[in-house]
Amino acid sequence: MASPRLETYCCPNRDAATQLVMSFQPDVFCGVCIGSASVSLLLTILQLLPKKGQSPRKMPKASSSSTILLLISVCDILGGLGMIFRSSVWLGFPGFIANISVVNGTDMWPSAFCVGSAMWIQLLYSAGFWWLFCYAVDSYLVVRRSAGLSTIVLYHMMTWGLAVMLCVEGIALLYYPSLSSCENGLEHAIPHYITTYAPLLLVLVVNPILFRRTVSAVASLLKGRQGIYTENERRLGTEIQIRFFKIMLVFVICWSSNIINESLLFYLEMQPDINEMPLKNIRSAALITWIIMGVLNPMQGFLFTLAFYGWTGWRVDFKWRKREIPWESMSSSTVGENAYPSPVNYQSNIHDSKKISATDSQQTDEAISMLSEGNTSGDDRLTRSSPIYQGW
Repeated sequence: MASPRLETYCCPNRDAATQLVMSFQPDVFCGVCIGSASVSLLLTILQLLPKKGQSPRKMPKASSSSTILLLISVCDILGGLGMIFRSSVWLGFPGFIANISVVNGTDMWPSAFCVGSAMWIQLLYSAGFWWLFCYAVDSYLVVRRSAGLSTIVLYHMMTWGLAVMLCVEGIALLYYPSLSSCENGLEHAIPHYITTYAPLLLVLVVNPILFRRTVSAVASLLKGRQGIYTENERRLGTEIQIRFFKIMLVFVICWSSNIINESLLFYLEMQPDINEMPLKNIRSAALITWIIMGVLNPMQGFLFTLAFYGWTGWRVDFKWRKREIPWESMSSSTVGENAYPSPVNYQSNIHDSKKISATDSQQTDEAISMLSEGNTSGDDRLTRSSPIYQGW
């Protein structure tokens, strides 16, 4: 799981709340993390692999939205691999991990492993949060026709730059001036927790607003495409809205336990003695949510693929051939196949206006299809109802 407590555990003089959760059934907790991360990793890869029965198509040019969705899955896969490796070392070499609690200037490998593995997990999931925020921004810009593949470079700079900057800054403040003196007070820990949870809270607060604005813009686009708002358009708008709802639902399910757990542990840290009897229920709730985090955090990767693409099936096609990948929209290729070539020289203003209308309609269809990628039924309805498909 991904928690700033992983980094604070690397401090030999860690706080009592961190010691409480990290020392609670460590073997069971590591086993839960390995099991959950392994299942999520295998199912996520299975979701992304091409499947048998898919007709080979010419691979369309990837959109920025499909690229972002793929990068989110990649971050989840790499973060899950970090969890598996870290938990496996903890289970396989308990004596090696026990040296973290000892201030030993001659053996820094246990502390280096502790810090390095925790930073790897935190960085990858933080990058995933930033990519999810970029997806919401890109979805809104796409329907406003202000985004494209060129913007993916800006998203890379923002995502990796902010993820690395916040991670390094939080770690530097936590371990200042040295690893042996960290966690001497909350002035070390609070900046680290802020830099860790800032992107998570950003997604929780800002993404629903951007998704809501995008859905409203989609409705306007569908109405303005032919001047009417048919049942197909209404259904497609609803499917896009449901898609956004699924994404936020998965995010809330996987990470709400982290916020609850951190709030409980901070409350315990404020107490003179966390082992007092009146705090028993608080301690129990903190330990329960700690185990829940170990289950839900790694499962985000698989659950996100369900929200993005739906269930893609079990029948994997291992043959190497150029085909349409699951996360690509079907409508882009369909529109390209069915669109009639535009005449080069039009002498009539009427034909020019039709050409402009067809171009605008195609741009609208492409913008909508980017938001419904992976949704075959919605894309087919969109293509059949588009003026381009009808031979404008």
